[in-house]
Amino acid sequence: MKISTTRALARSFSAWYTDGQMKVYHLTAVIWKEGRRYVSNCPELGVASYGATPEKARAALEEAVQLFLSNAKRLGILQDVEPALASSSRFTTPLEVAAL
Repeated sequence: MKISTTRALARSFSAWYTDGQMKVYHLTAVIWKEGRRYVSNCPELGVASYGATPEKARAALEEAVQLFLSNAKRLGILQDVEPALASSSRFTTPLEVAAL
């Protein structure tokens, strides 16, 4: 997978197992460069990670999201994040803001 390194990028990703079956969630991955590393964030869940390349940052975020969902299910709080997981519409756009 080739990921643009010139701007933040949104990608759908996921995989989750429930009752022996895979359940797929379509979430957003936003990736940007900070210093020498790439930061990745899933805004729906507030989960973040990083990597040396955009691809590694995305892979690390996917693992972090899977761990987050696994722990949420184990702790019985998966239903608390289900509204973000259930939405089929995602809108990502650049936002330019002037500040003092």
